[in-house]
Amino acid sequence: MRQQEAGAATARGPVQRAAAGAAEVGAVEPVDDTPVVTEGEWPERVDLSYTPSGATVRVPAGVNLFEAASWNGIAVDSTCGGHGTCRKCKLQVTEGDWMPPVTPQDERTFSADQLDAGWRLGCLATAWGAMTVDVPPLTTRPKASTVGVGRQVILRPSVQKRYVELTEATLADQRPDLTRVLDAIEDLEPVAELHALRRVGPALRSADHKVTAVVADDRLIDVEAGDTTGRSFGLAVDLGTTTVVATLMDLTTGTPVAVASMLNAQQPFGGDVISRISATMLDPQALPRLRARAHETLAELAAEVCAEAGVEPGEVYDVAIAGNATMVALLLGQDPEPLGVAPFILATDRWPLVPAVEVGLGSSVHPAARAFLHPALGAYVGGDIVAGIQASGMDRDSRVRLMIDIGTNCEIVLSDGTQLVSTAAPAGPAFEGASIRCGMRAADGAVETVKLLADWPDPATGEEELPDAVQLGVIGDVEPRGLCGSGLVDAVAELSRVGLLDPSGRLVDAETARSVAPALADRLASIGEAGERVFVLYRESPDAPASESVYLSQRDVRELQFAKAAISTGWTLLLEEIGLEPREVQQVLLAGSFGSYLSPAAAVRIGLVPRLPTLRIVAAGNIAGEGAKMVLLSATERAGAEALLEGVRYVELSDRSDFNDRFVDQLSFPA
Repeated sequence: MRQQEAGAATARGPVQRAAAGAAEVGAVEPVDDTPVVTEGEWPERVDLSYTPSGATVRVPAGVNLFEAASWNGIAVDSTCGGHGTCRKCKLQVTEGDWMPPVTPQDERTFSADQLDAGWRLGCLATAWGAMTVDVPPLTTRPKASTVGVGRQVILRPSVQKRYVELTEATLADQRPDLTRVLDAIEDLEPVAELHALRRVGPALRSADHKVTAVVADDRLIDVEAGDTTGRSFGLAVDLGTTTVVATLMDLTTGTPVAVASMLNAQQPFGGDVISRISATMLDPQALPRLRARAHETLAELAAEVCAEAGVEPGEVYDVAIAGNATMVALLLGQDPEPLGVAPFILATDRWPLVPAVEVGLGSSVHPAARAFLHPALGAYVGGDIVAGIQASGMDRDSRVRLMIDIGTNCEIVLSDGTQLVSTAAPAGPAFEGASIRCGMRAADGAVETVKLLADWPDPATGEEELPDAVQLGVIGDVEPRGLCGSGLVDAVAELSRVGLLDPSGRLVDAETARSVAPALADRLASIGEAGERVFVLYRESPDAPASESVYLSQRDVRELQFAKAAISTGWTLLLEEIGLEPREVQQVLLAGSFGSYLSPAAAVRIGLVPRLPTLRIVAAGNIAGEGAKMVLLSATERAGAEALLEGVRYVELSDRSDFNDRFVDQLSFPA
């Protein structure tokens, strides 16, 4: 490796960064055979080679490695959008004319050996010379919930097919082709679209005047040769901030025929809606790029489910999309800034039917297909929550039910059988693993369950092999690489249960640990210059240092405390809003992918949900996706979705004078 040192920076000194063309970086001492580069001689552009993709790009000098990769479609993990806070964009410079200096954030992220081997955080490593950069593979298919709690609907989709057999035209009967088809359809009165007009003549003459009319709502969108009434499909999409799930539905039977999920390709712009809104405010080009990424995601999923089911794109006549307000705005190319600043205003709470081309599906579905977008209750209680209310039937149930969709922005809905109230709580990125030291998404290698053995066997019993006091459930049954959201909650709940974490959220001292859990006491350690306390969950080898292991830090516990306090404050205030006590809640629905894998007992233990019997706490799964399926299968449900806008009252938490005090009250873990 040929290296340079900028100015007075040492091998682990601060970054020396200058704008392209500026002369802010001092002279460079050559190392090995590197030519001397003096002040003012920085190149205007540099060549970067990314492995293992094989992509070589030329970018302006001074651009960071994360941005250079993102601009050129190379996926790099990040949840903060390149602001240096999540420490996920780990890259390795393997060779080249320039080695980026080490930043303080790099020192807190990597070991000394890793730094010497060229590991850097991509968003803080600037390119002032040609380099080869290795990018760890990004998990684009994280573990996700693809089904959820739903209810049955009467099958009457907006797409209807009618097979007709016509007689040929004669001099005595010169009715136009379209008129002949419309006259033969007795129960529908559609208006023909241009695509159908182009198709009607060739279809009649190629099939001996035996054709199928395809009607969507009140539009004749196609005339197909022969009897195709048994082939009619729709695409239901849960457009999540992190994960997007697409389900191909058979509209003739009402059953799903294929489902696929993948990471939202907008991920390099940040792991939460605020990061993505901020990106559009800082860079005028960010909005079209974000829209293009959303379109790419939907098109890829549509192609995947059609291929799996053996369905032609032209057989997909309808699309339904459930997403939060920001995701929908970005999908349609609408400025999301009003959603991110007070007073948090929607451009509209309901959308017209949108041509499929406007959501990136122009060549992935029928040319005349349109997309139904679920209406939104507010800037932070969007169409995905409306879809969830529909799927769960909260608007038609006499029980007291609480729905919590846990994520960076946590949406909460409460029903007492006569009224529905909703709110949004800023939970932060802890549940996505973004702000957690060893955090990661729910992919292979992620610890998803944690069990600590409090009742340690007595060696005097003669047992030769004692079980490990820390038992981990790891996605993919591979060696642990990090901690996902459900594993984080499990770990904190278990530490609290065995007494290694006090109600204030502080890891206990060594003496207390030896007293309450001697078999686990040696798992407590201190790392870094500040001596931060950690609990080691997994070591690759017995002598591996804690800093290079999978651990839970004191800071991680605090992050989870803030998240759970925001959520519990939200549902507490909703209960008060309609005069209910927590014990009166008859069912708690944990929605979304995170809720599907969260342990109800752990959620109760840390105070994330009301203290109720665990049988009352139900993993609802992907109910947003279920709501999208319902509006594909029933035109009545589309009207029902819009009716919910009048039936659900939104409660804004941010303008409540008592919110901060109530939030502080919820920080502690239940004793």
